[in-house]
Amino acid sequence: MKISILGTGNMASALAQVWIAAGHTVTVAGRSADKTAELARQVGATAASPGQAAAGADAVVMAVSWDGVPDMIELAGGSQGALRGVPVIDCTNPLDYGTGVHRMATGSTAELIAEKSGADVVKALHLYAGQMWLTKQEKPRVVTMCGDDEAALEIADRLVTDLGGTPATIGGLSRARQLEETAGVVFSLYSQGIAPATAMP
Repeated sequence: MKISILGTGNMASALAQVWIAAGHTVTVAGRSADKTAELARQVGATAASPGQAAAGADAVVMAVSWDGVPDMIELAGGSQGALRGVPVIDCTNPLDYGTGVHRMATGSTAELIAEKSGADVVKALHLYAGQMWLTKQEKPRVVTMCGDDEAALEIADRLVTDLGGTPATIGGLSRARQLEETAGVVFSLYSQGIAPATAMP
């Protein structure tokens, strides 16, 4: 499968490494050409500009900080239709990391991406730090996700499985804010020194 990852941070790096090891072809595309080239060299991916990312991709992954999402949508050609109908996995967290409070008055980042680009968005992979996928799993890692397009969900299922996760779809994209709010609870627990797994039966 051809995967394009928008972003050059820890999440992009970890996902690229595991998916390449699973036999997928990965392209990384960031706002900085230098950072993109360096990440591609480190993980064995292909470097591209955001505007080239969607061409020929089976899936695109949004792996940037929340405040960079609108800019990345534009750079990837979202307003010109380059992402229309493309499966996009959104693993961003529109949260205040100190308090866990959602930073959007209404809606979700996943719905924003869908609205601005026409992509077939799946909210997924936002509850685990990227580096966790590079470590041995003592317990199954369930990846809760949601989306409206069945084909996009099937692609997300396969990619989550190839990471070593267990996909679990809870409904349509209208539930994306609920998933994002869940990440806020997780952050709040961590900030108090509490392991979220001990607080969630």
